Amino acid sequence: MSVVENFDKRKIDARLAAGFPFTERLHNRFHLEMPFGLINDPNGLSYHNGWHIFYQWNPFGCTHKNKTWAHTKTRDFCTYTVPQIALWPSDAHDKDGCYSGCGTEEDGRLRILYTCNAKDAAGNRSSAQRFGTYTKAAGAVKKENIIIDGPPPGFTAHFRDPYLFTRDGVRYLIIGAQTVEERGCVLVYRETEDGWECRGELKTQLKDFGYMWECPNLLSFGDYDVLLFCPQGVPARAYDRQNLYQSGYIAGHASMDAMEMLMHGRFKELDHGFDFYAPQVMTHEGRHILIGWMGMPDREDDYPTRADGWMHSLTLPRVLTLRQGHIFSEPVRELKALRHRETERALEMARKSAYETELFDLTELLLDIEMGDVYTVAVELVYGAEKLVFRYHRLEQVMTIDRKGMRSGGRGTRSFKLYVDHTLSLRLYIDHSAVEAFFQYGEEAATIALFPQEDVHPTLRVFTDVDVIRLTGAMWELEPFRYEST
Repeated sequence: MSVVENFDKRKIDARLAAGFPFTERLHNRFHLEMPFGLINDPNGLSYHNGWHIFYQWNPFGCTHKNKTWAHTKTRDFCTYTVPQIALWPSDAHDKDGCYSGCGTEEDGRLRILYTCNAKDAAGNRSSAQRFGTYTKAAGAVKKENIIIDGPPPGFTAHFRDPYLFTRDGVRYLIIGAQTVEERGCVLVYRETEDGWECRGELKTQLKDFGYMWECPNLLSFGDYDVLLFCPQGVPARAYDRQNLYQSGYIAGHASMDAMEMLMHGRFKELDHGFDFYAPQVMTHEGRHILIGWMGMPDREDDYPTRADGWMHSLTLPRVLTLRQGHIFSEPVRELKALRHRETERALEMARKSAYETELFDLTELLLDIEMGDVYTVAVELVYGAEKLVFRYHRLEQVMTIDRKGMRSGGRGTRSFKLYVDHTLSLRLYIDHSAVEAFFQYGEEAATIALFPQEDVHPTLRVFTDVDVIRLTGAMWELEPFRYEST
């Protein structure tokens, strides 16, 4: 069977439409995911008469093969079009996968730029970059010419994930790359009348920082620039870089003349959870909105839904702000429309060391714990005999996320530094198999996939070593995402 015949858009779209809304217990209800197959990197995020969200998807199984782009659109991040397949392997350039890329509005059209992946009979990879145009009528991307046919000399075919940006009226793209010495970096291309010119490596102060950099994004926050990227092969440390692969950023000044990130700070992670990778950012009307992949490459055994024929989600959309060289992230304000207003409940406790309440099936939770003399705080989400624990040690200024108490899926712990003076603030979004946590009003974030064996509503329990001055907060039952036909 030919490459084209493998991907029958009509049949795949019909099967997708039949899979919504979800009925399986572990399917998330307010996170984007698919009824079958494996999803990973968000791609082509852009605004064009609404928000367009593309993402990597294998419609034929839970392996990292047959990479296509799925597509959905939303105007409010609460109601989405039923996803459809929009880009798939169809020729010699991308026969082994339509890999990651970006999207942009150009001359009234929604344009995408992606990496074509192909391998020869010996398994040798070739990578090329190609534009295309998405049309609503076709529900698909019309492919155009290759603009960059392979990496420049001195770099391997691990050359992918282009991201477009404009500086001083000139259009550029950055792309993740690997030198022949197997050192990760980012390359810069500039658009000219004669095509795309390679300007070389965007230099940084990071030396031998992993063997490959994936998914770069370059953002401007006023006078500052932030380079987001995903280094692979960076050693773990006590309080950061604890996942197999990392997602983070450096903040400084990106000079296209010097080809360097000037005066940048240290590499910082965007998320301290177990399940966050390959984020992409779209910018519209002054907001930088990030969506990440809730998953981790090469850790398939951490996701037991593979046995049911589906894997992974996308994170909630988050607005990024930069304060003193540090990125804060909080869920987009539009998500407040998911709240059942009549279910709002105030949470309050004073001069006690233990608190407990049952949560909703789908919950948004805000907690502020005025600690006083407290030095240890444990916030637990209990699922019958299983639990997820957030444990804060005030003297060490360390937050630990512990999912060893879960029976299925990934387990272990993650620890990171978190300075809290008087009040520990925590915001949680709790879905069927996903928890997203935001600490100190977005100073840090953590994404956690978990797979409770029991079909129960979670219970919130809070324990402290001595009485708190006060615990206050609120909780809401959340609506599931709504899906509409295109």
